[in-house]
Amino acid sequence: MASGSGRVVFTILLLFIGQIPSAFPQSIIQILPKKNRVSDENALYCDSWRFSVETNDAGYWTKIPTRCQSFVKDYMIGDRYRSDSEVVAGNSLTFAKSLEIAGDGKDAWVFDIDETLLTNLPYYEAHGFGSEAFDEKSFDEWVNLAEAPAIPESLSLYKDLQQLGIKIFLLTGRSEYQRNATVENLLSAGYENWEKLLLRGPSDQGKPAIVYKSEKRSDLINEGYTIHGSSGDQWSDLLGFAIAQRSFKLPNPMYYIA
Repeated sequence: MASGSGRVVFTILLLFIGQIPSAFPQSIIQILPKKNRVSDENALYCDSWRFSVETNDAGYWTKIPTRCQSFVKDYMIGDRYRSDSEVVAGNSLTFAKSLEIAGDGKDAWVFDIDETLLTNLPYYEAHGFGSEAFDEKSFDEWVNLAEAPAIPESLSLYKDLQQLGIKIFLLTGRSEYQRNATVENLLSAGYENWEKLLLRGPSDQGKPAIVYKSEKRSDLINEGYTIHGSSGDQWSDLLGFAIAQRSFKLPNPMYYIA
């Protein structure tokens, strides 16, 4: 009997041990598969690289890193770009609502155009989202089509600022010969009633963007305008001299303009 009882106990013990994996399906220490390690490392690096671009730590660069091509594409056509743009627009409007508007027609906000009011994603989708060297000729051909869509968050901000009584000035690196196409594109995208559209004239050609845009802002200040806010996707849209009371940087990991 003792021998039989021992066999019964042993059998029950084996059955209990056999149930342990199902009772405790997750082990305390897990070794995860490493098949996505390279892509994960690229994503982490590229997210940090994009951060360095937006904070102006990366300095001058001409093309996105090869390993970040897919990352930038996914960012630009995905939810994160729209979300980042929405946050910037929201911060801009919160600031604008805190202002004491003089009501004399001299309260101003300066907007860049490309990747600030209009998005050239259809063009950059065909040109590697910044992985190709910039081709001025092909980009000018795209501008002449006047088909760049509005950035929805910027369009909403633009209209809200006008409702607050703020005058809108458009300051772009585009050249004067592109005025008609630019106006056509802006109107078709939903922008209207701006105060001035400032483009590069003959005397502005060859100037670094930061110098050219600073000079144009200085002209506005000399005309008596108070530049409360400035919006642009490049730091050269915002820095320099005669800067706005507050500047708001929109996301753009596709290219850099000094």
